[in-house]
Amino acid sequence: MDTIFISDFRLDILVGVYDWEKTVPQKVQFDLEIGLPGGKAAASDRLADTIDYAAIVSRIEISLAKNHFGLLEKLAEHIAELVMREFKSPWVKVSVTKLAPLKNVKRLGVTIERGTKE
Repeated sequence: MDTIFISDFRLDILVGVYDWEKTVPQKVQFDLEIGLPGGKAAASDRLADTIDYAAIVSRIEISLAKNHFGLLEKLAEHIAELVMREFKSPWVKVSVTKLAPLKNVKRLGVTIERGTKE
């Protein structure tokens, strides 16, 4: 299976279960690996035969501007479902990382994989 990736994609979003996290945006990093159905793009060199990176980034930005998630696990699941449903990817790996979320902690996060690798 061919995969595309989006690395070090950062947004300031509302995420977390504590009261302050519901009102203060936090810097969150997203790293995605996205399975490509069919592998046609390598032969055709046509955007229509792959998944448009810019469209994924834009769609995630729009979705996260409208939603608040308590847990990083739920946020990662939301992104995985969105990519698989709207972009027809058979497999996705999503890592969500809070940057400097706690004193003495540089990064913390979660990684999930959904779907089936061909």
